[in-house]
Amino acid sequence: MENLERGRLNQANGRLRAAKAGVSIVQKHDRLYLQATLPPKPNSGKADSYQQQIALGIYASPAGISFAEKEARKVGALLASRAFHWSLYIEKEPDTETIASWIQKFEESKRQTVSITTWKTDYARPFGVLPAGEPIALDTLLSAIGKINPNTRQRRRFCLAFRQLAQFAGLELNVDALMGSYSPTSVQPRNLPTDDEIADCFARIENPQWQWVYGVIAAYGLRDHEAFYLDMSKFPIAQVLEGKTGYRQCWPLWPEWAERWQLANIKRPNVTGVEHADFGARVCKFFARSPFDFRAYDLRHAWAIRAVRLGLDASLAAKQMGHSLAVHSKTYHLALNEREQQRAYDQLLARGSEKV
Repeated sequence: MENLERGRLNQANGRLRAAKAGVSIVQKHDRLYLQATLPPKPNSGKADSYQQQIALGIYASPAGISFAEKEARKVGALLASRAFHWSLYIEKEPDTETIASWIQKFEESKRQTVSITTWKTDYARPFGVLPAGEPIALDTLLSAIGKINPNTRQRRRFCLAFRQLAQFAGLELNVDALMGSYSPTSVQPRNLPTDDEIADCFARIENPQWQWVYGVIAAYGLRDHEAFYLDMSKFPIAQVLEGKTGYRQCWPLWPEWAERWQLANIKRPNVTGVEHADFGARVCKFFARSPFDFRAYDLRHAWAIRAVRLGLDASLAAKQMGHSLAVHSKTYHLALNEREQQRAYDQLLARGSEKV
């Protein structure tokens, strides 16, 4: 075991001792086990509890140690309440090497660190194409990646998810050459609609409900699904109650749009959906059947460019858009095409001439 993993294992056992869990984590070769004074196994012929080990079927990796610590606390609680039974673990042993078993353990290790939506989008969907009953193997993961179109967001997502799952299972999956050239920052600058074009298209939408959705996305720079999670009680501030990045407050650019388009009066379309992606798909479908030559996310890009043009601090703009300053700088500033850069430069010169 490398020093880093050994240190993590010692720290985990230290926390278990401090919590008086009565269970420790031990390593045998490259696998982790739980050790405790346990009741005898069924048909063992023994009557009293004694020191035994529980095979977890996981490798001594950082993720494996995290999982083992949680299992140790669980076993400790079961022992303390006299509810421990070997059937909880013996029945799992034949399946410990299947893909389904590894995914289940990996999900439990991620449960406290990722949201349900992130798990479903970034992990559950890629894992859903894998043969659940087969043993986990590099060839199986590589074969699944090969079926995804190269240089796409989906290919990158599959590669990242499979690499983490493989690492959790103690396998080294090198996906660097398979991810391709896609990245959020490799998206080419779009020919974004001007503010006049955005306002003109708003006026051409006949359905008042979809007109409202279009309006709040344009005025507040929302993600497509976030229009279905808005609270306008603090108008002109729009409160995003939930979405990809959770709660936040947004201010309109332009404020005149929010007033003129009466966005305080919520008129959401009566569409069905359970997850954020469901509502995002409804918005994409609306844009697909509309005569516009731009997408919902182009309205969000346009908001970001408008914020730059108006001099809104980048950190504030990033916060209102619900992402980090790094993402804002790397992704949205790429959309600053020559027209916008020239306009910003002209405005800078105009301000300078006023001071002369």
